[in-house]
Amino acid sequence: MIAPVAGFSKLSKNEKIAWLANTYFHDSEAVIAMLKNYWNSDEKLQKLHDEFIENTITNFYLPLGIAPNFLINDTMHAIPMTIEESSVVAAASKAAKFWLDRGGFKATVLSTEKVGQVHFMYYGAIEKLEAYFNSIKPELFIATKHITQNMEKRGGGISAIELRDKTDELNGYFQLHCTFETVDSMGANFINSCLEQFAKTFEAGAATFEAFSEEEREIQIVMSILSNYVPNCIVKAEVSCPIEELVESESVDANEFAEKFLRAIQIAKIEPYRAVTHNKGIMNGIDAVVLATGNDFRAIEAGIHAYAAKDGRYTSLTDAEVVDGIFKFWIEIPLSLGTVGGLTSLHPLVKLALEMLGKPNAKELMQIVAVAGLAQNFAAVRSLVTTGIQKGHMKMHLINILNQLEATEAEKAHFVNYFKDKTVTHSAVVTAFTAYKSQHA
Repeated sequence: MIAPVAGFSKLSKNEKIAWLANTYFHDSEAVIAMLKNYWNSDEKLQKLHDEFIENTITNFYLPLGIAPNFLINDTMHAIPMTIEESSVVAAASKAAKFWLDRGGFKATVLSTEKVGQVHFMYYGAIEKLEAYFNSIKPELFIATKHITQNMEKRGGGISAIELRDKTDELNGYFQLHCTFETVDSMGANFINSCLEQFAKTFEAGAATFEAFSEEEREIQIVMSILSNYVPNCIVKAEVSCPIEELVESESVDANEFAEKFLRAIQIAKIEPYRAVTHNKGIMNGIDAVVLATGNDFRAIEAGIHAYAAKDGRYTSLTDAEVVDGIFKFWIEIPLSLGTVGGLTSLHPLVKLALEMLGKPNAKELMQIVAVAGLAQNFAAVRSLVTTGIQKGHMKMHLINILNQLEATEAEKAHFVNYFKDKTVTHSAVVTAFTAYKSQHA
C-alpha cells in the first residue's frame, strides 16, 4: 500500500514530480523526462502557467484551431476553438461557409441578469421574518457599497434582493435571492463577495430586531454562493433562408431535406436519449470557444443543461421551422461569460483569441459563442439526415488512428489517399496498415 504524503504542497515542482514518478511509475526517469518535455522554455511564461492552479507539475496541451468565415450580424469572424475532438472545427467551418452565402448568422442578447443566493434556516413566524427583511433590505445595499462602487461605475451592480420561502420543500429553509449585472466580467468573485456581506449584515441585524423572540434571532446562515443557473442571461442566434437554398446539389430534394431536418429536431425535443447527444454536439462548439476565451466551461455546461430541463423534461436546445417557404433554425441559451478578469487578462493565448475576435464585450462574446453552438448543431444534424455522422467524422479521425499505429509521414499520406473512397473504421485502418507493413517489410 502506498503511504500518504505529508506537506506535498510545500515541495518544489521538481520534488513533486520526483515523488510522483518514484511512487507510481516503474520507469521514473522516462516519466520525469516526459513531464518536463511539456514545460515552456520561456521561464516567465512557465511560471505564469504554474501559478494558475495548485501543485502544478507540467502543462497539458490541447489544440487551438480556427473556424473562419463566420458572418455574425454582418461582421466577419474567425472563431478560435480549443478542443481535442476531431471534426468539430471542420464541421463549424463548413457550416459557417454554408451560411455565409445565405446572409450569415443573426444573434441578439435578450437579457444579462445573473443570480446569487444566501441560503439560511429560520424556524419562527414567517410574518416576522418578512418584516425583518423589509427593514434590513436597505442596509444590505449600503453594507456592500464598498464592493459595488466600481461595478456601478461600469453600469453594473446589484439589481434586486428578494426573500424566498422554500419551507414547502425543506423545513425552515429560506433564501435571499439576489440578482446582479456584471457588465463585461463573468462576475463570480463580485457576486460571492456581495453575498457573503449580505449574510453577515443579515445575521447581525437579526440579533437586534425587536419583533423577534430570542430563538427567532438565531438565523442560521448555511452558505452564500452564486448560481451557475442563469435563465435570465439569455442569447439567441439564428439562421434562415428560402427552402430551395438549403441544398447545394440538385441531386438532393430541398423539401425532403427540410422535412428530415425538422423531424430530427422534433425527435430531440421529445426524446431525452436523443436530446442529450443532440445538445452534446451543440456543446462541442460552445465549449471550444468558451475554453479558448478563458471562460468557465464547467459553469456554462451546468447552466445550459439545467436550462434544457427547465420545463421538467430534458429537451433540445435548438428549434427549427418552415413558414411560407422560409427555413429558420435557432437557439436560445443562457451564457454567463466575461471578457475582463480571470484568465482573460493573464493567459497569452486567451488574450490572442479575444483580440482575434475584435476584443468583444461580454454581450458580443455571448453572441459569438451561441453562433458556434448553432453552427455545430446544423452541421451535425445535416450529416445525420443525409450521409450519416461517421463518414465525415472517421475521415477526420483517420490521422489519429494512424498516429496510434506510429505511422510515418509517408505512410499517413498513403492511407489518406487510400481511404478517400473507402469507409474509415478503426479495424479497417488497422487491417490495411498491417497488410501494408508486411508487404513493405
